[in-house]
Amino acid sequence: MSRLDAIKAGLYRVIGLEIDDRYMEELKKQVLRPDICRKEGKDMKVVYTPLHGTGNLPARRILKEIGFEQVYVVPEQEKPDGNFPTVASPNPENKEAFELALALAKKVGADLVLATDPDADRLGVYAKDSVTGEYKSFTGNMSGMLICEYLMSTRKELGLLHDDGFIVKTIVSTNMTDLIAKEYNVDLKECLTGFKFIGELIKLSEQTGKGHYEFGFEESYGCLVGTHARDKDAIVAVMSLCEAAAYYRTKGLTLWDQMMNIYRKYGFFREGLYTLTLKGFEGAAKIKEIMENVRNNPPKKLGDYNVLEFRDYENDVIVMTETGEKKPTGLRKSNVLYFDLNDNAWACVRPSGTEPKIKFYSGVKGSSFEDADAKLNALLDAMKKLAE
Repeated sequence: MSRLDAIKAGLYRVIGLEIDDRYMEELKKQVLRPDICRKEGKDMKVVYTPLHGTGNLPARRILKEIGFEQVYVVPEQEKPDGNFPTVASPNPENKEAFELALALAKKVGADLVLATDPDADRLGVYAKDSVTGEYKSFTGNMSGMLICEYLMSTRKELGLLHDDGFIVKTIVSTNMTDLIAKEYNVDLKECLTGFKFIGELIKLSEQTGKGHYEFGFEESYGCLVGTHARDKDAIVAVMSLCEAAAYYRTKGLTLWDQMMNIYRKYGFFREGLYTLTLKGFEGAAKIKEIMENVRNNPPKKLGDYNVLEFRDYENDVIVMTETGEKKPTGLRKSNVLYFDLNDNAWACVRPSGTEPKIKFYSGVKGSSFEDADAKLNALLDAMKKLAE
């Protein structure tokens, strides 16, 4: 069918302003403290960069419409440009992507520094440490937990938390989520890596009428507030983080200060990732060999940690180390191996689905930042040995 025929048949439509307007209205429904946004938004300074991508107009529009008047966009990175001339990689996980934004933040005295990736589904964050005055970076787990704690505590305070509410995380995301779910008496659902699985659980809850989605996130800098989408959405994350920053500002806290409060409340959870790249036919064979070796000979200890249970998602089995008892994982099959460890620690191995890489994830809980980092580095070292 030609385009002209499609237009005549009413089958060809340009997605225009009316869709933008509907999207903005959906986002605004997620604002919990609109009065505080308008009050604090007059003075709170936000530096934002779309990293030459698609986030510029929607991010600025939603912030303006809910009351944030001091939004500074990095001029060199404002316009869409697929060559990404100012960065080696337009990835908000990389410190280098924030160089221009941090320089602007220091110049204007920003409270918050935000960067969305080119398709505006992932968000990177820096916030000021009120003790040192330095801008501190957040991992995807940290920003996810900051939004989650703000949403849960505020909804509880306002009587908006559902009795059958649930939070979703992927299996390689922080175990702090479990404690937040317990704190606010909501269910925790786990799914495989990939936001489509979170979207699937939202859809299932709507179809069955069982459970209300409260929040979902994954460690790779993606989250979703609301059910307007079936994927991670950095624009709603920008909005929610700015609202949280405005609220904590009324308490004399920056987002970094509040993150430290969250750590003191739940424990210092830290997560890390070691990626091994093995290209070509031989590399693919080596990745397969590593996975099979670990699958057939799962360790009972990883560093200083005991393996409590071993999950093989490919074979849909969980094995209890002490008793040998077996049970199904409850998730669909995937080439992922997971170790549940003592002291709220965990580890996971999986090959990348898109690149010639094998990924080793680890997570720990410590008594302080330093203690957690030391434990994390030791566990990552133990994980690296699985590739030898």
